Amino acid sequence: MKKDKIIDSFEEAIQDIQDGATIIVGGFGLSGIPEKAILALRDKGTKDLTIVSNNCGVDDWGLGLLLENRQIKKMIASYVGENKLFERQFLSGEIEVELVPQGTLAERIRAGGAGIPGFYTATGVGTAIAEGKEHKVFNGRTYILEEGIVGDFALVKAWQADPLGNLVYRKTARNFNPLAAMAGRVTIAEVEEIVPLGQLDADHIHTPSVFVQRILLGTNYVKRIERLTVTNG
Repeated sequence: MKKDKIIDSFEEAIQDIQDGATIIVGGFGLSGIPEKAILALRDKGTKDLTIVSNNCGVDDWGLGLLLENRQIKKMIASYVGENKLFERQFLSGEIEVELVPQGTLAERIRAGGAGIPGFYTATGVGTAIAEGKEHKVFNGRTYILEEGIVGDFALVKAWQADPLGNLVYRKTARNFNPLAAMAGRVTIAEVEEIVPLGQLDADHIHTPSVFVQRILLGTNYVKRIERLTVTNG
């Protein structure tokens, strides 16, 4: 019986992601994205996907690769301004888009992972975001009901993992990854380093192993910068 969660290949890790699946993907811009898992999913060709992520990558990297391959049917995101292909597909009706305020998106994912079906927020009241949603007044202020999100799968990127699936993220690359890891029925974590069991300080673990089903070691990561800004030296 296999005692750890380490998978030998990305192809094996994503083999049961079928057409029509809902996938929550960690990352913010190009920071902390599960790039190897995305590449494997592109190569598999799975289609009609609903992707939940802060954004949709850029034209030639990250989730933008799935857009290019016409694999995404619906995108639930808070920001899509860096991807021209996304804009073209949205305007032409090729892809359905649900724009969600960033804090609300984070809380919807967190709520899904915590088993909370819905919550009330004042964000979006009086805007198109609130259309068709239940309104309720608390202490004289109007709130709208937002539903938690649970994915069939979650794809996340971590810095370190142990064989049981405890995860540690590195600095800003943490971003949406811990939330995404909680909210997937099957969570697939690609990591830069797998350390022996017991080496991770329990107080420093960001995602406990109970939320992670599969671990993969990635190599040769490309540390791309989404938008490089420099000052005169």
